[in-house]
Amino acid sequence: MIRAEAVTKKYGKLEIIKGLHFEVLSGEAVCILGASGAGKSTFLHLLGSLDRPTSGRILWNHMDLAQMSEEELAHLRSREMGFVFQFHHLLPEFTALENVMIPGRLLGRPPSALEERAKALLDDLGLAQRFHHYPSELSGGEQQRVAIARALFNEPKVLFADEPTGNLDSENSQRIQELFFKLKKERGLTLVVVTHDAQFARKFPRSVQMADGQWVF
Repeated sequence: MIRAEAVTKKYGKLEIIKGLHFEVLSGEAVCILGASGAGKSTFLHLLGSLDRPTSGRILWNHMDLAQMSEEELAHLRSREMGFVFQFHHLLPEFTALENVMIPGRLLGRPPSALEERAKALLDDLGLAQRFHHYPSELSGGEQQRVAIARALFNEPKVLFADEPTGNLDSENSQRIQELFFKLKKERGLTLVVVTHDAQFARKFPRSVQMADGQWVF
């Protein structure tokens, strides 16, 4: 489903990603483990078309992302990919329900359908009593679940998660980890997660380790 071939990423003379090859099959759950500064977040952004490689190529279902325009990539991301980050990036002036509806609004979907789907997602993630709460009124774990619901709104095929538990206490971290695997099983998602948490990484069927922009074997 996703294939990286000899991918590099440079910022000036600094090479962050060093000729990586990588493949994710449809329906897989893969973890990229590494310490802070290893390059794993940069690589995730490349896989998710949020950035472009300096050299090499990334294929999405055999389509070369480098050959696509920014508009085409935005279209692909909005329909095929969901993203969850360490920091929730919820809009503080919007309620949980309104935050979850944002991806659908960007696609111009009918407001009534948006609200119905957002409520169903929040309910499924245990937030039925938090529809009208603002981010400041939610715990860290609740905010992350709202962010996950938002990422799932357009029914992506792949869910990318960048340190999704890195900003949570141990109890909420455990809940979010369990939630990812529950969602993968129930929704048939392909899951690509980067983390520095070795315990979290061990829960994945496949885990690869990165250091200094290279795989560690």
